[in-house]
Amino acid sequence: MNWKPLSKALLAGLVVLAFAAVSFGQTPAKSKIPKEKKLVLDWLGQPQVVDKFGKISDSIWSFAELGLQEFRSSTLWADTLEEAGFKVERGLAGMPTCFVATYGSGKPVIGLLGEFDALPMLSQKARVPVKDPIVDGAPGHGCGHNTMCTAAAAAALAVKEAIDKYGLKGTIKVFGSPAEEIVASRPHMIRAGLFNDVDAVIDNHSGSGFGTGYGRSGNALFSVVFSFRGKTAHGANAWAGRSALDAVEIMNVATNFLREHLDPAYRMHYVILQGGEAPNVVPDKASVWYYVRNSDEKVEAMYERVVNCAKAGALASGTELASTRFIAAVHQSHSNKAAAELFQKNIELVGMPTWTEEEQAFAKALQKELKAPEEGMSTKVGNLREPSPVSIGGGSSDVGDVTLVAPTATIRFPGQVPGSIGHHWSSVACNYGSTAWKGLNAGAKAIAASTIDLLTKPEELKKLWTEFEEYVKKNPYKPFLPADAKPPLDLNEELMKKYRPLLEKMIIDR
Repeated sequence: MNWKPLSKALLAGLVVLAFAAVSFGQTPAKSKIPKEKKLVLDWLGQPQVVDKFGKISDSIWSFAELGLQEFRSSTLWADTLEEAGFKVERGLAGMPTCFVATYGSGKPVIGLLGEFDALPMLSQKARVPVKDPIVDGAPGHGCGHNTMCTAAAAAALAVKEAIDKYGLKGTIKVFGSPAEEIVASRPHMIRAGLFNDVDAVIDNHSGSGFGTGYGRSGNALFSVVFSFRGKTAHGANAWAGRSALDAVEIMNVATNFLREHLDPAYRMHYVILQGGEAPNVVPDKASVWYYVRNSDEKVEAMYERVVNCAKAGALASGTELASTRFIAAVHQSHSNKAAAELFQKNIELVGMPTWTEEEQAFAKALQKELKAPEEGMSTKVGNLREPSPVSIGGGSSDVGDVTLVAPTATIRFPGQVPGSIGHHWSSVACNYGSTAWKGLNAGAKAIAASTIDLLTKPEELKKLWTEFEEYVKKNPYKPFLPADAKPPLDLNEELMKKYRPLLEKMIIDR
């Protein structure tokens, strides 16, 4: 056989195919996208859709409302879904800002999670690469929740378009979940039965990369306020009183000595909420707020040791441990591998957004300010993240409880600058404007495409449930939250009364 002519012919053919792929802007793999999935991707790619949801995200960023005080944010998000034809139930599970928006009918039921609360003390001007608060001391979106709720809403509306056009069977439920920053809503939502009929859940989170993962992660958390009651007296006659502040301080000393005897995986933090109002009056009331974090298996025992420290503080000071108020109690996250593998395929299909020179310049300026590598925005999709050998660490989220009642995994979408710091002014600066718009739109595409797969491919949903049912046999869901705990509706009320008028004035002035 004469190989040279064949090689030349083959080479010529490959050149033609490569030219065609570049000219038409798609690969043979993309030409096989099912029509339902193509519809949601095309719908979300429309400039007017990108613009609409980008402006919604920026509005929620500007409101900067703290947990369980997200009245404007929740209303804007819920109204957007209701106006599009979703049935919206509001004020659920004892929380005025909690809602569920539903569209479609029958099985399967696919849940989309979203969050919309801000963090205290993080006010920051948008797209400014140095610390420069809008209102000094006010809240700000340092975790990107404004983009996360918006990505879920955009995805839900895109899937609605496919349901309507192609007559798809199944239901979408969008869970408006308040107060994630104090990890306070999902256990109450589960207890109220809001997830009872859900077949799979797609969570999302903003960041600098684009990817997903599976397995156990994060920390279980008990968030508890310890309050002490003593006896007031004049400071000049302090022996006649019993200082509740002494009880708090003795408790804190005891917990700090306790640290030596806890396994290295633990995390523990506290702030004193109340300790008196004048040095010359013995305080009869004092309280301290603790975060107690560990693995699902160890957190309860660790918490009991912290309670003993509180009892010791009361005993030593001659006061009373008046109450232990649970703000939250949540599990680690247990993300479903089959769900993550499905989501990863759609993340790779969507691909990383294209960043402009201006966007890259802002990223590098912020990285320079933070003394991080000046590499600009991420340009490549991440690999599927496998479980860490150490299945604990990092933060906590009430999504963890959801992962134990339905197959769940998280799509992490870009928009923030690599090197920006979570719960920090630098993240607030990123979560507004063009990069945030592009990132949440990419996330919405991955969420919508994954929802279409779960609605139209029973075999994919079966993979999720086969894994989930086997997993929960060994890890059954047991709520950590006490049965008598109620949502802490008052927790951020005074802060928002203080800062809401100032933030609203800045919105008007802009």
